[in-house]
Amino acid sequence: MASSVGGDGGSSSRKHNSAFLSEVSGSSRCPYSAPGPLLAPADHHGPPKVNFWQDPMSPSKWKEEHFVIVSLSGWGLLFFGSYKFFTGGKKNKEEFEIGDILAMQWENTRKSEVLGMET
Repeated sequence: MASSVGGDGGSSSRKHNSAFLSEVSGSSRCPYSAPGPLLAPADHHGPPKVNFWQDPMSPSKWKEEHFVIVSLSGWGLLFFGSYKFFTGGKKNKEEFEIGDILAMQWENTRKSEVLGMET
């Protein structure tokens, strides 16, 4: 004697499962689901995107990430150049080469010898 929960040999649970499956996967779709199969390849619209160095004069054809990198680099260059221009760059900073330093020492030595001073 086999006992079943539904009393009819389990046929009511099969009917319930099949009704549930037809409801989920059948005619009524979730309004948030994508139409068609979920793993379908994406449809490309418009011309294909290229690297910015392949067509540098047409930013509309560039890949999005290349456009962002070039744009941010340009803005950074603009701000840094403006900062350097308006602040005057280096001020009151003398830079000498080693040759210049040796030449100045040589001139000072020659002047002291001409004037008769000891160093």
